[in-house]
Amino acid sequence: MADKTRTVFGNPISEGVCRQAERAKAGYIREFGRDPEGGYTLGVRDNAVLSRLGARELTVRARSEGEGGTAMPFDLAADARALVVGTIRMGFGHYRISLAIASAARARGLTPYWFDLHAFSDTPGGKIIAKLNRLYSMGSRWSQRYPLFNKLYWEPLNSEGFRRLSYNAKDQKVAELMAAPCTMLPRDVPYVATHAWPAQAAIHAGMTQVVNVIPDNWPMALHLAEGAVHCVQSPSAWQGYKMLRGMQGDEILKPMPRGSLCYVGHYIDHELVANLEADTMARLARVRGEAPLRVLLTLGGAGAQRELFAAIIKRLAPLAERGQLALFVNLGDHRSALEALTREVPELSRATLHDSDWAGTEAFACAALSSEVAGVHLFYDPDIFSAVYTTNLLMRASDLMITKPSELAYYPVPKLHIRRVGGHEAWGAIRSAEIGDGSIECATLPETLAMLTLLIEDREGLVLMNESILRAARADLYSGAYKAVDIALARRQ
Repeated sequence: MADKTRTVFGNPISEGVCRQAERAKAGYIREFGRDPEGGYTLGVRDNAVLSRLGARELTVRARSEGEGGTAMPFDLAADARALVVGTIRMGFGHYRISLAIASAARARGLTPYWFDLHAFSDTPGGKIIAKLNRLYSMGSRWSQRYPLFNKLYWEPLNSEGFRRLSYNAKDQKVAELMAAPCTMLPRDVPYVATHAWPAQAAIHAGMTQVVNVIPDNWPMALHLAEGAVHCVQSPSAWQGYKMLRGMQGDEILKPMPRGSLCYVGHYIDHELVANLEADTMARLARVRGEAPLRVLLTLGGAGAQRELFAAIIKRLAPLAERGQLALFVNLGDHRSALEALTREVPELSRATLHDSDWAGTEAFACAALSSEVAGVHLFYDPDIFSAVYTTNLLMRASDLMITKPSELAYYPVPKLHIRRVGGHEAWGAIRSAEIGDGSIECATLPETLAMLTLLIEDREGLVLMNESILRAARADLYSGAYKAVDIALARRQ
């Protein structure tokens, strides 16, 4: 296993940082142990939501003493059309991008296999990711609750701390502990990762066809996985990553080498891209015809911003009750948020609750494409896949999506961007506003409500956003998922 801590794309890392990385790895070994000597076996199972995309879920478990040998219950190498999507749950964003990659792979005639390092909860790597995810979720919630914490710690960490090469160097050392499950995969299988850790783990395991799909528009060394081909969604991100800009203070660094970085466009599901023109024209007909609008409000994976959600719902629920609009609220898998909001917003006692009903949610979203919708609809599902994909189903029939400027900032639906959760997200809103398919970031509640009122009452902004979506589609801006898949296939050939 090559040591990827001492240099990053030819740029040396200090001995002090290398020692810190070794200590961090040693600490995780003490806390979570090592991978079993017998290694792991690979399995496969079907999942209701993933099956909708023609995808299957891979499983990894420790090989029992009685199994021995090297035989695997599932032989991935036997599937010549296989493409592995390496992911983790950290919020909803990496799952959502993974669903887009799986959808695009299926559209290319491939069989996507979902490979979630976080889900392998009995492995040391899975335990490390679970711990870090809990910390990240807690930080996200605190950043919205405590302004001083956000200003002094969370914003600087998410914009400048994660940006530094030293952060990547330390992550690479810890990612060595995540590599063992990847050794169960064929070394040359096309592998598209939607977080740096699955990409780094695959490289450490000796995999050769790794594509690292970078989610953020703000260049950060956190997302680097040397040895993979890196994909970004915007030209400005390409420039920043190519130069490794600002990743070691003001120092001018050696750039990423030719062939290691590609601008591909936004990572969007095939179902949304294939229906983009028809869905956009239907929106324009509703907007221009003064029909009741459909507004989608979607909560992120960390469950932050509940107070802001309550204020927005209080503004919109009376309009929905009077038939002036329909309101969809996807609370994901956050039961606590559902219970808190129903206590804080009395109008929600009259809302229609779609509770853990995946088939019903699918039917509702499908019917909304061609029929009228009224009232307030709350969506909750404890299954993470259903929770994430519910937003994908609903956005096709929605006229305006209210979201923080994270991965959803890149989707082809008109968007109102509320306050970010972490400094890196600011650049998602900037990208969207410049393309014209979304608003600027509304950083305060008064600004959010003012923009919301403007978009609903004076629909000129929604017309502009829809026309911008059509122009962006003609410019091929929403084809990033297909292109990432194509790069993985080309590498194998």
